Amino acid sequence: MEETNKHMSEKEAIEMLHHYNDDLLPQKFGKAGKIWVVFLVAVIVFGLYNYVIQLKKGLSITGLSDTVSWGIYISNFVFFVAVSLVGSLITAVLNLLNVSWRAPITRMAEIIAVAGIIFAGLIIIVDMGRPDRIINMFIHGRIQSPIMWDVIVVTTYMTISLLFLYFPLLPGISFCRDRMKNIPKWQHKMYKILALGWNNKPAQYKMVKKAITILSVLIIPVALSIHTVTSWLFATTYRPGWDSTNFGAYFVAGAFMVGAAAVIAGMYVIRHFYNKYDELITDKHFDRMGRLLVLLSFIYLYFTINEYFIPGYKMKGDEGAHLKELFIGHYAPMFWLVQIFGMFIPIIVLLFPQGRKPRSIFLMSVFVIIGAWFKRYLIVIPTMLHPFLPLQQVPESAKHYTATLAEWSITGASLAGALLVITLFIRYFPIISIWEVAEERGVSHYTIYKHLNEQE
Repeated sequence: MEETNKHMSEKEAIEMLHHYNDDLLPQKFGKAGKIWVVFLVAVIVFGLYNYVIQLKKGLSITGLSDTVSWGIYISNFVFFVAVSLVGSLITAVLNLLNVSWRAPITRMAEIIAVAGIIFAGLIIIVDMGRPDRIINMFIHGRIQSPIMWDVIVVTTYMTISLLFLYFPLLPGISFCRDRMKNIPKWQHKMYKILALGWNNKPAQYKMVKKAITILSVLIIPVALSIHTVTSWLFATTYRPGWDSTNFGAYFVAGAFMVGAAAVIAGMYVIRHFYNKYDELITDKHFDRMGRLLVLLSFIYLYFTINEYFIPGYKMKGDEGAHLKELFIGHYAPMFWLVQIFGMFIPIIVLLFPQGRKPRSIFLMSVFVIIGAWFKRYLIVIPTMLHPFLPLQQVPESAKHYTATLAEWSITGASLAGALLVITLFIRYFPIISIWEVAEERGVSHYTIYKHLNEQE
């Protein structure tokens, strides 16, 4: 028999498991949840309608051109890749560092990461214009191409992220299979298939923990690769603003920042609509995540200063024109709003304990997330409009870029799709891993096994 508990008695452990287990089963949505799902589906349907038109008429219905071949689709891709990095930050890094308070938020981070990386891949296919040619990447792809590197790391990261979500979820799926009554037959069958015969034996928990440790080690270099490879796609393109050796670290730091903000926003929404989670997602978790977000924001601030200070100091021709466009030109209002609301204000507010209370930290996280999306817009669009080779003998329209309604609707549909994946996951699966929370509090595999089988 394993050692039962280092922090609480077996009686206290069983009482805690009994108190939380049934409460953490997924629940049907109320009126607000149903309205939210209908809204997301409506956005997706409108986006799909415009995508069908794009398939018929080509990218001519967008604001893209030979000059600006990357628009908000690519901005959205970089944003999704950034958000997806949160899985490696919260689950892998904090797991390897044995951070004691991570358990209630790990699954939230994992589903955000999975939703982000899935739609990162989908939006790239949208940007291709001819999705039927995606197969050519695998048949005729050349390893010399940075785009091929991106395909490899995105698919690898997606696979590991799905496993990272699935393995720790097995006990929760089996709990849904055994405890949820009066549910449709298809739902019960889904739980039965996905549970893979899980029966809460200590050996199974040991195997899952070992798999989590292995995946934690594997996902960190892959996660860093996906962001450095994405940055290489920009840095290897001959454009002012992208000719930077700082891009890899710059992208990784920004991704960690927005990923942490996404988890905080998810924590607040879940706790707000599910009061039973108050005892698990506490003010302490918001405070700790706020501290982490401030740290990551300072790191990102350093790389942001480095990204603009060096070319600003040199002010070489095309680089200087690009910076002027950002600092005092056409894109200056967006640029400064992003810096002020997406970075400076959150840093200042979250430095103080009151700023790390749930409501204020949620607001700061929303600022960071919105600022992060427009930051990716600023990375892509202004640079495309300022090539090293001057624009000559091209129509005036080619010197400007304005996203069309079709582009915005398709982009909005991808964002709504990611949110819908997260929403449906919360509807059908436990969003908090009770066995990981139990272990965090010192409950052994044996106690969990004994308690759950006594309830059979």
